[in-house]
Amino acid sequence: MAFVPAGAVRFHVQQLPATAHAAGPDTADRPVVVFLHGLVVDNLSSFYCPLAVPVARGGHEVVLYDLRGHGRTERPATGYDSRTAVRDLFALLGALGLGHRRVHLVGNSYGGTLALHAALARPDLVAGLTLLEPPLSGAWVDNMVDTLSAAALSLEDSAVPAELLTLRLRKAANLTAIADDLLNRTTLIDDIAASRTFTPADYAALRCPVLIVCGEHSELVPGALELARHAPQVTAVEILPGLGHDVLKENSGALRAAVLAHLDATATAAAGARPATAAAPTSTVRPRAGALVR
Repeated sequence: MAFVPAGAVRFHVQQLPATAHAAGPDTADRPVVVFLHGLVVDNLSSFYCPLAVPVARGGHEVVLYDLRGHGRTERPATGYDSRTAVRDLFALLGALGLGHRRVHLVGNSYGGTLALHAALARPDLVAGLTLLEPPLSGAWVDNMVDTLSAAALSLEDSAVPAELLTLRLRKAANLTAIADDLLNRTTLIDDIAASRTFTPADYAALRCPVLIVCGEHSELVPGALELARHAPQVTAVEILPGLGHDVLKENSGALRAAVLAHLDATATAAAGARPATAAAPTSTVRPRAGALVR
């Protein structure tokens, strides 16, 4: 565990070295894989066993961190907009001595949205994207603001964290207290409400390979398919059968295989070689157990 100051915030960070030699480019030439988690009750631990450790064992250097205000990272009152989150990301990489390295961003839920913003802001540094259940549309923003506002009201002056502690449910009590702080004592909800939604022109401007993974029953599938229609290098859209917005927790085997294959292909491309599975100019979409392959 490490706490790293970057900008005005002290971030909770975990770094995993590449623990195996992989075929293809040397580890030092591979993009650093950076994981970005979702909103409010999520943190870096969501990635640790399902993806981060297998990715490190697959020959990739890994960085995980708790976003501003989440987990064990400091919780300032402001700065929860996507632009500040992108600045946080690259300031942290600089503080870790990785500012010169290209990165592959793996984002879950809202972390996928942040990953896409980062790729658009810094195409010189983002070598690839893996987006797990990324919320991309304006409808998502409205729904999330409503959900977070309702949660904020239910948590305000709530006795739930104290009651959970009396039941010795320390982890649940801690997550509930963090949610209360974020929703009732920061600008997070207002910053989400002011989010700029993506356009087809944004997708067309992407200049890195993209893998998208969604659950079959997720309301976010249409937005993912729209991204795939407009972005020039979406290599695959994986639709995992029987799942909704829970692909990271509920189907780690299929997810792990898809992500590792995409990371290896991206590393090869970043090193200047043609990836083994190059994207074709048109898209054929079919569920696999479940891949929609470009």
